[in-house]
Amino acid sequence: MSLKDRVTEDMKAAMRARDAQRLSTIRMLLAACKQREVDERIELDDAAVIGLVDKLIKQRKDSITAFEQGGRADLVAKESAEIDVLQTYLPQRLGAEEVTQAVAAMVAELGASGPGDMGKVMAAAKARFAGKADMAMVSAVVKQALTH
Repeated sequence: MSLKDRVTEDMKAAMRARDAQRLSTIRMLLAACKQREVDERIELDDAAVIGLVDKLIKQRKDSITAFEQGGRADLVAKESAEIDVLQTYLPQRLGAEEVTQAVAAMVAELGASGPGDMGKVMAAAKARFAGKADMAMVSAVVKQALTH
């Protein structure tokens, strides 16, 4: 079963369970998938859906930061609940130690040295870690590896 099919089945289950919060979040995810398919005239595969989920989670985190500054605890709670639902569709994430080791191997493999090679290493990292690791953490690890 594809990830998109799993999301659709989860939407049906949320409808049956009358779980309004979960249903709302899943519908938002399916709408984003459909919008991208229509805009680009493609059928999304699992990797594209995972990328879309990552993007939606990042948007929610940005919103949480803004709502915390505005003192809107109710909206912070809503966005946090949406993140919890969206994270169920992501694969198991790599830990910091695994990312550090993989980045060190990639830097050696690419022969990168110094901050000027950041783009080259990040392009390889993006292809390798897509959906498997938080790219902000990967970027920080790459930056650290290239400055030492």
